[in-house]
Amino acid sequence: VQLVESGGGLVQAGGSLRLSCAASGSIFSAHSMGWYRQAPGKQRELVAVITSSGITNYGDSVKGRFTISRDNAENTVDLQMNSLKPEDTAVYYCTARLGDYAGGVWPNWGQGTQVTVSS
Repeated sequence: VQLVESGGGLVQAGGSLRLSCAASGSIFSAHSMGWYRQAPGKQRELVAVITSSGITNYGDSVKGRFTISRDNAENTVDLQMNSLKPEDTAVYYCTARLGDYAGGVWPNWGQGTQVTVSS
């Protein structure tokens, strides 16, 4: 499956952004989808995942502020980010894996989109 992210940019603290990931090349509805992020000098960390059956899971730092959703008809997965903080600044990556999984190894990754939150 091929993944292409969009929607990143620069936003002030407290603002909102919506990221989108378009998938192609495989049966989208059979894949669990996720968003991870990596800030400079830090390890890649979980932001949110949504399984093929629609179960969601969020990283502790974004719970209550971010919402992941998927549209199986459009082959897209979105990440709505509200109440953004400077520490949310990172490159955000879309990821996918075949099956109904919330964790484990994610073999497919997009190229990433930069999100910068100014204070």
